[in-house]
Amino acid sequence: MENKGFALGKSNYIVMGIAFLFIVIGFALMTGSSSTMEVYDPSIFSFRRIVAAPNICFAGYILMIVGIMIKNKDK
Repeated sequence: MENKGFALGKSNYIVMGIAFLFIVIGFALMTGSSSTMEVYDPSIFSFRRIVAAPNICFAGYILMIVGIMIKNKDK
């Protein structure tokens, strides 16, 4: 009878955990004060919120896919 273990190994979960941290950090970098009709806040167009944070999130999502797809070496 074949040994049926988990589909993902320890290395998969480590990569997925790092990817999750990237995604959380990216969303945290996107936060900040908002602009309203009464008060305009130019920081909504900052490099951090427009370029850096979305790229960090995107890298996290790609890393999550890699973490799921890499071959489990534990078996």
